Amino acid sequence: MASSGNRKTKASGGSGPVKERVGAHRSRLRAQGLRPIQIWVPDTRAPGFAEEVRRQCLLANASHHAKDDQTFVDSVSWFNSDESR
Repeated sequence: MASSGNRKTKASGGSGPVKERVGAHRSRLRAQGLRPIQIWVPDTRAPGFAEEVRRQCLLANASHHAKDDQTFVDSVSWFNSDESR
């Protein structure tokens, strides 16, 4: 992508309405007791991701702890649960 040089756009750093709306939104969230965090997660679109997931799943399934591990996951999971969230 080409650089826009020293030009400032509303979305990239000017003091225009986007910056003000984002600031107001963040202030409302903080007022609700929330705080921003940043986390890094695997890129599910990366080449080889699906293959690595499959490899790890097969290893986990082949473990002699697989049944106990799945029982634990089921006990702490809401997946397919009738409980309200």
